[in-house]
Amino acid sequence: MTPTPRITIWNEGRHEQRQPEVAALYPEGIHGAIAAGLREHGLTARTATLDEPDHGLSAAALEETDVLFWWGHKAHHEVADDAVERVYRRVLAGMGLIVLHSSHFSKIFTRLMGTTCSLKWRPDNEKERLWVVDRSHPIAAGLDEYIELEQEEMYGEPFDAPPPEELVFISWFQGGEVFRSGCCYRRGSGKIFYFRPGHETNPTYHHPAIRRVLANAARWAAPTGGPPPVFGRRPPLEQLP
Repeated sequence: MTPTPRITIWNEGRHEQRQPEVAALYPEGIHGAIAAGLREHGLTARTATLDEPDHGLSAAALEETDVLFWWGHKAHHEVADDAVERVYRRVLAGMGLIVLHSSHFSKIFTRLMGTTCSLKWRPDNEKERLWVVDRSHPIAAGLDEYIELEQEEMYGEPFDAPPPEELVFISWFQGGEVFRSGCCYRRGSGKIFYFRPGHETNPTYHHPAIRRVLANAARWAAPTGGPPPVFGRRPPLEQLP
């Protein structure tokens, strides 16, 4: 059991470098805003970005990570395959993974899902209402019936990801579309949560309810202990005739 999970927030960090409007919204980077929100809920995190050695995702760093947050958008192709492999194996071994917004197209999420993870989209800064469809889920703890964001990018169905094992949120957009915005999966011993909001030009990661969701998700996705799985040929527990 990990009462206080060791968290790493990974962000490609490119929009903040190249778009002044994004830097103004997130002067410490998107990863910095997410870390600040987690601190409000009693959690701490290290951060890592694409341009660090090993993308900040060395084997040693991942071994010290219980939950990995992932935000990517325009540089999915720049993430080295060996880094993806390391993350993949850690998820199967029990590390939690929180996949944010455009990271539905990340190498790690598409590999874990086994699908294209394609969707409809429209960057028109329209209202998004995220309905809580599983009020009993730990990720929804402390929330109202819905979260309303005045400006967000639209994602619409169909979403070419596997049906979630647990669905926590469904989004409605001002233009009429709906989207499965809070999807829980398990792969190997690891738990995965895909959470849709978080377009770089919107202040989504400063929103109190969004910050609560991310803190809840970190605690939900953390490893819970238990015996490791045993594979391969094994002797019988009882004597055979």
